[in-house]
Amino acid sequence: MIGLIIIGDEILSGRRQDKHLSKAIELLGERGMALSWARYVGDDPERITADLRHALDSGDVVFSFGGIGATPDDHTRACAGRAIGRSLALHPQARELILQRSQEMADEAGQAFDPSAPDSLRRLQMGFFPEGAAIIPNPYNKIPGFTLEGRVHFLPGFPVMAWPMMAWALDHLHRDLHGKSQTREKAVVVYGAIESLLTPLMISIEDRFAPVKVFSLPSVDHPVHGRHIELGVKGAPELVDAAFEALQQGLSQFGASVGPISVR
Repeated sequence: MIGLIIIGDEILSGRRQDKHLSKAIELLGERGMALSWARYVGDDPERITADLRHALDSGDVVFSFGGIGATPDDHTRACAGRAIGRSLALHPQARELILQRSQEMADEAGQAFDPSAPDSLRRLQMGFFPEGAAIIPNPYNKIPGFTLEGRVHFLPGFPVMAWPMMAWALDHLHRDLHGKSQTREKAVVVYGAIESLLTPLMISIEDRFAPVKVFSLPSVDHPVHGRHIELGVKGAPELVDAAFEALQQGLSQFGASVGPISVR
């Protein structure tokens, strides 16, 4: 399974809107992969540590977004160390990349670069990872993320950095999972229907075409369709067509009024 952990008080308070969930689903879908779960957590070290410990123990591929900077509210690196039971240490490759970036910034500002200056040392804090970590390259500004156990990946909160880093991890570390979770959905709008009356049909479809799943998305005030249910099936492409045909037959026998069909 594949999961996400999205970290930051600013998400929970509404100060910023999360964009990682929808983009992660897109990146996974482009590779025939699917998201299994997602969690949001604020800047609370105990909660972050607990969620990271669960991720490490789960066996899942997990992407953690946010909190790997060097400001007081960036707890993820330390929490990752506690979760896996390892000390933080300056990663040699991260050190070189951070110093390269610091040199570039000094050159751009027309200033001399001093690797021992307080500001340079603060930047190097972003290269302290749990011992045994491997880096994830950052094409935007060279400041790397890191990965533990080859499957729990730590990315910055900035989308411009995090999304290409996630894509890199999927393509370089998890190519064997590409195409393993391909799914298809087919749904139809059912007008004026009541879910409870359609439930026996839904159960029957799932029993007959397992592991295909039936979904029901009711709406009471849609601007186009009014009160309706979007009723559909999702699962392996080779099973979905037969299951959807059976669903349509069941709706016909029920005398349901149906509208547009959607496929994704």
